[in-house]
Amino acid sequence: MASVVPVAYQGSNTSAVVPDWLNKGDNTWQMVSAAFVGMQGMPGLVLLYAGIVKRKWALNSAFMALYAFAAVMPCWVLWAYKMSFGRKLIPFWGRAGLAVSQDFLVPQALLPATVHYYSNGGVETSAVQPFYPMASMVFFQFAFAAVTVMLLAGAVLGRMNIKAWMVFVPLWLTFSYTVGAFSIWGGGFLFHWGIMDYSGGYVVHLASGAAGFTAAYWVGPRMKKDRDDFQPNNIPLTLAGAGILWMGWTGFNGGDPFSANVDSSVAVLNTHICAATSLLAWTCWDVAISGKPSLIGAINGMITGLVCITPAAGLVQSWAAIVMGIVSGSVPWYTMMSLNKKSKLLQKVDDTLGILHTHAIAGTLGGAMTGLFAHPVLSSMFLPVTNSKGAFYGGPGGVQFLKQLVGACFIVGWNVVATSIILLVIRIFIPLRMSEEELRIGDDAVHGEIAYTTMPANEIELSGPQNGASRRDLENQTL
Repeated sequence: MASVVPVAYQGSNTSAVVPDWLNKGDNTWQMVSAAFVGMQGMPGLVLLYAGIVKRKWALNSAFMALYAFAAVMPCWVLWAYKMSFGRKLIPFWGRAGLAVSQDFLVPQALLPATVHYYSNGGVETSAVQPFYPMASMVFFQFAFAAVTVMLLAGAVLGRMNIKAWMVFVPLWLTFSYTVGAFSIWGGGFLFHWGIMDYSGGYVVHLASGAAGFTAAYWVGPRMKKDRDDFQPNNIPLTLAGAGILWMGWTGFNGGDPFSANVDSSVAVLNTHICAATSLLAWTCWDVAISGKPSLIGAINGMITGLVCITPAAGLVQSWAAIVMGIVSGSVPWYTMMSLNKKSKLLQKVDDTLGILHTHAIAGTLGGAMTGLFAHPVLSSMFLPVTNSKGAFYGGPGGVQFLKQLVGACFIVGWNVVATSIILLVIRIFIPLRMSEEELRIGDDAVHGEIAYTTMPANEIELSGPQNGASRRDLENQTL
């Protein structure tokens, strides 16, 4: 009798559906990891942004993130994936091309530019070729690209013209993100030089932080009233988004060995160790200085810990993850809560959610400490350059620390220049900042929708009682 079992379940070596190179465990983990990362953006960052901003900007902030998540996908498969992970065009950029055909998506995944050679021309490390189809790789890397642009949005919430943002997203993905991704991950010059960025401390977080701060400069500040009073409209909603972000980091770092292997497990454990330690460190500083623990502060500490461990997740021992958590919960706390109030530059540039501190500074710290603490054995499990290790372990490790700093400078420099050029071109055709009326009204003027049908009394502009109603009467009508 003919088998009634679908070919996908008949075991290996039976059909094109289950080729002999396919590892079902690795493929499952990669797709699950991609889903985790995607959920960090949608709904994670969408909810976080909707709750953490002033009430009148809840929908606009959520929409900016939602739009970025959707807009990245067609750009990614039509040209940006191959610019990031395809064949080399120049040392820091891949050759653009389609990633939509069966002939490309069904065969075994391959990053062709990642073959690493000795100085004498011999192959030191073969090209990255995981045991799952290219479709899994394309989707996994899409999620990272989408989240990066969504993080960038956090610096310009509450005033960027939504039409300018809609044009900015595909341009920034094309001319900025793909350069960092190819240079460090896809087989570019920093990849072959031995820069350590396990899962995006530089490619994702330093890039989004540097580009976000630059964008905030060119777009301009929020209204003075909004800048002076920008209390979150829904902290529980913010916490829900932050929780999705934290748990989603399991796939963010755990999926980057491209396999369900030992190094993946180490990366996941280190991720949560550093995040928890950083949250506690930030909270301790809040209590020590202000006398009160802050939930928003705890979320910031969580994020800085997750960002800091990202370039090091599968490369360092867990004691190093604790050290990195203490540092990431302390240095960004100082720059955000103290230095930010003293620096004229930081005061001039209105970085709405402090992306410079939580992502650029934390990502740089993580990359630098990776150059210190990367363990030789763990590094050998992941990196293409043999004998890679951090300065803590002696030998050539000190050079690695300097390499990490050079890599950070390249990412910052490229993102500042590329982001500036993109925005200067856009503003020729579209204003970067909303009109004064839109800035005054908020969501209703921009989208014709509002997040809440009631308005708290402190957002109702009154010169005194109107129509016989007292302010207390108005307050009693709000939720």
